[in-house]
Amino acid sequence: MSLRLSTVILPYRRWQEGGRTSWTRAEQLGFHTAYTYDHLSWRSFRDGPWFGAVPTLTAAATVTDRLRLGTLVTSPNFRHPVTLAKELISLDDISGGRVTLGIGAGGSGFDATALGQEPWNPRERADRFAEFVPLLDRLLSEDAVSYEGDFYSAHEARNIPGCVQRPRLPFAVAATGPRGMRLAARYGQAWVTTGDPKLYENGTPEQSIQAIRDQAEKLTDICAEVGRDMTDLDRVLLTGFTPDRGGPLQSLDAFVDFAGRHRELGFTEIVIHWPIPDSPFATDEKAFERIAMEAPAQLR
Repeated sequence: MSLRLSTVILPYRRWQEGGRTSWTRAEQLGFHTAYTYDHLSWRSFRDGPWFGAVPTLTAAATVTDRLRLGTLVTSPNFRHPVTLAKELISLDDISGGRVTLGIGAGGSGFDATALGQEPWNPRERADRFAEFVPLLDRLLSEDAVSYEGDFYSAHEARNIPGCVQRPRLPFAVAATGPRGMRLAARYGQAWVTTGDPKLYENGTPEQSIQAIRDQAEKLTDICAEVGRDMTDLDRVLLTGFTPDRGGPLQSLDAFVDFAGRHRELGFTEIVIHWPIPDSPFATDEKAFERIAMEAPAQLR
């Protein structure tokens, strides 16, 4: 099976000062999908420029033709399913049906408190996510939805004409635990992982491979439990958060070796960060572009 290569472009540059160029170049380089992070601010970028995901993707849709677009990932931290659904349907329409929603439970970063609330504990994040995903699924698939839940409500929410992609745009569900994986198995068209975060600082690449193998095997078991055909569920690895860090992007050979080892675990898509100088994602642009142009052919 061929391995798709995608990228994630952080929304830290003004559109007229290089932001636009990254998206058009991503299409020229042949990436399958270009994602962006859906945060209000993020880590070391908090005190610098940072733009909204949906407007950025909308702008990207107007300057590209073939490139798929998406979030990695949207979360309930500051999103409500009713308003998010309307934005996604609009984005899917503007792009001509090229949108994938990467979605996760969220974390305890800046997004968790930006609206003035106390950060949710892991149990509450999981509880909200378990309600968020199926409601969003309905809102994107049905013309009118009413719902009363523990965390979210919808009263005759209208979403006509719905998505260009039918029955709705695809979900790529980020999950490492069993509850999230069940949501991926039931509602996802893809499952997303960054590996085991506990290994990032002191783990080894070999330990990371084993941890990801364990995650993938757990997902396979859960798919069997819920009656999901595993071959219908893509597996996506967002790189940059394993002990390998930026090593795989140092050269074409290093990346092909890294990606090939994960393809053997059943992954169908690898996502690499667009180069950002003076950041954890600083990468030689020539090496990055060579990987984009030449690696997919070597990974078929």
